[in-house]
Amino acid sequence: MARSDFDPASVEPDGRSPALARLFDPGAEGPWRGSVDGLAVGGAVTVLTYGTDAPGAGPRLHVHPYDETFIVIQGRARFFVGATTIDAAAGDIVLGPAGVPHRFENLGPGRLQTIDIHHSPRWIQTDLD
Repeated sequence: MARSDFDPASVEPDGRSPALARLFDPGAEGPWRGSVDGLAVGGAVTVLTYGTDAPGAGPRLHVHPYDETFIVIQGRARFFVGATTIDAAAGDIVLGPAGVPHRFENLGPGRLQTIDIHHSPRWIQTDLD
């Protein structure tokens, strides 16, 4: 399906150059595989990647002053976002709204792999537990 959502002539390039940054080393150990601040590439979002093979494992409860979008790449996760619990599987996305405490855990069996998009040019977080 072809898309034509806007007139390309209506957007003026802002002069930024294309940029490359390495998000993670595929051979690295540990659940936090890497992060790239938007500032490093001149972008508006920060990208993190998380992966674990251990059921029940996941990041601690935390909060951000901006939205966070989680993309489940592999496996199944249970997200706790404020008072809401959301089960998600590979191919799903989950929104953690700004100011709402959240965490997630691997439901298993097998690996959980996520890409976490912080809607900020830098990673800002307060851990709550």
